Amino acid sequence: MRVSNETKVGALTVIAITLIILGFNFLRGKTIFKSGNIIYAKYMDTKGLIVSNPVFVNGYQVGSVIEIENQKDNLAQIIVSVKLNEPYKIPVNSVATIQDNPLGISSISIVLGSGKDYFKSGDTIKTAPATSLLGDLMNTLSPLGEQTKNAINSLDKVLNNINIVLNDNNKQNLQVILENLAATTKNLNNSLSSIETMLQKQNGSIVQTFDNVNSFTKNLNDNNQKLNNIITNLDSASKAVKDADLNKTIKTIQFAVTSLDSSLQKLNSGSGTAAKLMNDSTFYNQLQGTLKSINTLIDDVKVHPKRYINISVFGKKDKSTPLTQPLADSVNHE
Repeated sequence: MRVSNETKVGALTVIAITLIILGFNFLRGKTIFKSGNIIYAKYMDTKGLIVSNPVFVNGYQVGSVIEIENQKDNLAQIIVSVKLNEPYKIPVNSVATIQDNPLGISSISIVLGSGKDYFKSGDTIKTAPATSLLGDLMNTLSPLGEQTKNAINSLDKVLNNINIVLNDNNKQNLQVILENLAATTKNLNNSLSSIETMLQKQNGSIVQTFDNVNSFTKNLNDNNQKLNNIITNLDSASKAVKDADLNKTIKTIQFAVTSLDSSLQKLNSGSGTAAKLMNDSTFYNQLQGTLKSINTLIDDVKVHPKRYINISVFGKKDKSTPLTQPLADSVNHE
């Protein structure tokens, strides 16, 4: 049987038209034949998600969007069909979120759960509110913007108060205060410079004082044992004084002073031999004569010893005249 050219052209035309319709429907998100590993996700807002957008798990593309259709007439819920490239083991507690990228195409990101059961073809995965880079940035900056606004309002109030407080008179007073503060700071710097200069001089008074203090403390340290001995002796002396019977000693001294006073009164009154010796001139003259005779006798013995002592067997006795008064040297010595 021979097929005519017209039949061939007609068949090819039908096939081309069919492919065009199928491709057009695929691009619009509608498929006639659904086969393979397909899971579904329900969203309230798809954020511009279209058919053929990729689906990622941990940044790896595991499939793509093959169909998007509304579940209700009011478009409150939209069902997205996802075709997986292979029968991946995705836990049933995983979550699918839409990643809206203002600089590129949107995508679906599946965050894997920790369950031991896995999705099968035809199951519906849990979803989370759609997120976007711009939305996250605005959500982050929104509290910061509010805080910035409050800070600007507070700063404006502070500046107003400062303008109210800093009138012309207060400005002049503040200027005077600042000038005084500058002068005080300058004087303080000069004082600090003087102190620093004085401290830098090796022969300055402060350095010498410190040297003297160091020498004094060194001497104390070197003579520590001596100081301990002195303190010990002082302690012993104070203890001996404390233990001594001072009352008895004082009474003895008082008795001695009384007796001495009584003796002096007797001497002054002329009672007794000692008083007569001191007050009677006759007794004094007699005593002087006796002393003179004794001196004469002693000098005569010195001059004429043979007259008093004769130790020679054949010698002669000294018959010279004895002295009648002491020698001149005895008188001078006397």
